[in-house]
Amino acid sequence: MSVKTISAIEAHRMMTEDGAVLVDVRERHEITREHIEGAIELPLTGLRHGDLTGAKGRKAIFFCHSGGRTRMYGGQIEAKAAGVCDPYVLGGGILAWRRAGFPTVQGPKPPSMFKRLFGGGSEP
Repeated sequence: MSVKTISAIEAHRMMTEDGAVLVDVRERHEITREHIEGAIELPLTGLRHGDLTGAKGRKAIFFCHSGGRTRMYGGQIEAKAAGVCDPYVLGGGILAWRRAGFPTVQGPKPPSMFKRLFGGGSEP
């Protein structure tokens, strides 16, 4: 069995009608920049020891930035979810969620390359 990929529209419907939860598998610095309110944070680097109790007995929709990591680690996601929740993958990740018109919470933008290289001051 493999984890089924669903669209952002279907994910939103499952959340609204079925009480499904979102599980964000991106890393903390990515989540800080932009996230979906209420999503469970479970970065892939901590998947093995991470906590999925917030998804127990529910449909859980796993997502990353564009869908690549959730597809690549689908087997590990399925193994982690076994006996805990019914896993799905959000095709296209948070980018597809935003493109479908659903809200995200924007955090601070990372510094520009100029600021990273040369510190503060004005940029050209």
